[in-house]
Amino acid sequence: MKLNRYIDHTNLKPSATAQDIRTLCGEAAAYHFASVCVSPIWVDTAVKALQGTDVNVCTVIGFPSGAHTTATKAFEAADAVRRGCQEVDMVLSVGALLAGDTAYVYDDIRAVVEAAAGRCVKVILETGLLTDEQIVTATELACRAGASFVKTCTGFSVGKATVEHVRLMRRHVTDGVKVKASGGIRTYEDALALIQAGADRLGTSAGVAIMQGLLQKGE
Repeated sequence: MKLNRYIDHTNLKPSATAQDIRTLCGEAAAYHFASVCVSPIWVDTAVKALQGTDVNVCTVIGFPSGAHTTATKAFEAADAVRRGCQEVDMVLSVGALLAGDTAYVYDDIRAVVEAAAGRCVKVILETGLLTDEQIVTATELACRAGASFVKTCTGFSVGKATVEHVRLMRRHVTDGVKVKASGGIRTYEDALALIQAGADRLGTSAGVAIMQGLLQKGE
């Protein structure tokens, strides 16, 4: 297992500066992480900093509430791709899901998938706000709409990635759709438990600490 390639090294803090993002990118390049995940304003900075590396640039869409219009989310996704993003993590319309408006949720995701023009789209379910049944429904909708991944949490709402939710999502994804765990992942032990539960990617701001924990284990 190449733990580093599971990690989306993340800084989505409102207080993040250009230098913070350059530091994030330097760390990601040094550890050969899968991607950096940054706010849309920092896409150009990250693309420039990671040019010539094996680290993808990811940004967030409709973040963190998911309560943006579909047109806004689609524009954000198209703009991110135009500026060099290889991956986008979108927040689904949580309110519509809770209200049972599955047609809206599907169309919202589908619009972003189409706007991303073949790039990797990860759909954030915000599992801390959902029942198990709603997590299953959201997972199935994302798969039908063409998502590449389903993802647990933004880290900006209640709840965090759990082994139970990752296992639940894993059981209900269709062939080829992967699972990303995000929210509250701080240690090597956290990372390992979520990967063993079925996570294919980990969103965390603690990527360096996790890798240092791996080294301390001598694995």
